[in-house]
Amino acid sequence: QVQLVESGGGLVQPGGSLRLSCAASGIVFSAYNMAWYRQAPGNQRELVAAITPGSSTTYADSVKGRFTISRDNAQNTVFLQMNSLKPEDTAAYYCNANRFRAHWGQGTQVTVSS
Repeated sequence: QVQLVESGGGLVQPGGSLRLSCAASGIVFSAYNMAWYRQAPGNQRELVAAITPGSSTTYADSVKGRFTISRDNAQNTVFLQMNSLKPEDTAAYYCNANRFRAHWGQGTQVTVSS
């Protein structure tokens, strides 16, 4: 059974940082494309960042230069380092694993507010 468990969300002031983690089980992690998506109330879920098995990365324009996605295949974990956070980054953040089909975590809430 595939499980993706996110952690690291919370409340942070504008300009602050958070590091999200997603621990995967039930998959050959090193073979999967991994990604972070987010969804704010009333909005569609959007891609934030993605990383291939070979560690090539893709970012949404809105987070380029502020967020960094990385993976540790030994720990079956993908990370999202978020710096210079803005109120518009407030959303539920979801981990995604994709190879032959997509798997989703349950999400972790990030709130950026003073």
